[in-house]
Amino acid sequence: MNSKMVIAIDGPAGAGKGTVSKALAKDLNLAYMDTGALYRAVAYSMLENNANIENAEEAGKYASMLGNEISFDVLNSPNLRTAEVGIAVSKIAAITEVRKALFECQINFAKNPPLDKNGSILDGRDIGTVICPTADFKLFVTASAEVRAERRHKELLEKGENIAFETVLNDIRERDKRDSNRKDAPLKPAEDAIIIDTSNLSILEAINKCKENIK
Repeated sequence: MNSKMVIAIDGPAGAGKGTVSKALAKDLNLAYMDTGALYRAVAYSMLENNANIENAEEAGKYASMLGNEISFDVLNSPNLRTAEVGIAVSKIAAITEVRKALFECQINFAKNPPLDKNGSILDGRDIGTVICPTADFKLFVTASAEVRAERRHKELLEKGENIAFETVLNDIRERDKRDSNRKDAPLKPAEDAIIIDTSNLSILEAINKCKENIK
């Protein structure tokens, strides 16, 4: 790593790591990458082209194309945040060929932030354990499955997606199981990560707690 600050934030879906990461990036003047959006972009592209998301070779090719021509406009697209993409993405993320294809893209971002930034902050599921194991700070942001499902359900309803809460909760639990039990880079806290449970915290409280641990 370079002499600039690197912060790794991991955690399951809906725990608030993205919200926390964006706030820290703004407050500390850091370049920010939502690494989960990389995998969502692969899943979305494959779904749009009716590709088989369980075909490792095919998924790897889509990931390679994305990794070589990364567009942050694409990563910010609301099309990546649908329930359909959410279900597909953890299947995509479990494929070794996909993870290998996107590895260098994440490493390069962490090592080479823009000159006007104090460093970089990446959030995902294996940042502190695989992508940036020597990060200056490692946080693991989590919350109960029920709380995370409530947050996600509200978000989907606000976007006009008519979906039952029980469906969202089951999807969250299934995704947790897949993410935690996959062979490559399973979801887990780094040994030296600070655990932040946001189940009973407001957004502002969660952000402030993370800031306190870093500052």
